Amino acid sequence: MNNRIAIEKKVLSANDRLAAAIRAKLEEQRILSLNLVSSPGSGKTSLLERTLGALNSTLRIAVIAGDVQTENDANRLVKAGGRLVRPIVTGGACHLDAAMVTRALDQLDFGHIDLLFIENVGNLVCPSSYDLGEDMKVALISTTEGDDKPLKYPAMFRRSSVLVINKTDLVGLSDFDVPRARDNALTINGKLRIFEISCRSGDGLQAWYEWLIEQAAIKKGRPS
Repeated sequence: MNNRIAIEKKVLSANDRLAAAIRAKLEEQRILSLNLVSSPGSGKTSLLERTLGALNSTLRIAVIAGDVQTENDANRLVKAGGRLVRPIVTGGACHLDAAMVTRALDQLDFGHIDLLFIENVGNLVCPSSYDLGEDMKVALISTTEGDDKPLKYPAMFRRSSVLVINKTDLVGLSDFDVPRARDNALTINGKLRIFEISCRSGDGLQAWYEWLIEQAAIKKGRPS
């Protein structure tokens, strides 16, 4: 058991060094970077598709799309208008790490990016431990899941800055209670910025877009 703990600490320490280097490079270019995390099927890719469609003419957006076995999500994002989409296939790993992200970033021209999305592998456990050099983690849950997700996976919500509650158009078709989900999340992290959206109907997305534009402008050091 002690050997396992030592190995895990060594792996995380090496990851943190690479993440610090990523953060320094992104900071130098004033690129806003968001690590998008959720369970499988919550709607990460759908949110990115809608965001690319709405903001491609406003922000220069790059996406690193992580998946366990396929490049399906990356292909969807290219079809949605993504100009700078780089896939990462983990081959079974349940999370992205800083080494994977470093290799993907080596294929991008930082001088032509305002906003970087890192779409993590669908998982609310492992990705919470791995810093990818991002400015913020954005946790996404949907109304087809349990509203107790923040209580079941507190580390992820504690380390996130933003919570997106997706599929609000399906409220009432399950026992998911949006106010209860909000309360559960804020119990874990009272500083969470929360968006309630539907990628299918478009409800709530305008506030999300405006926030992204504002945060990217702040990162660049200019008023939004």
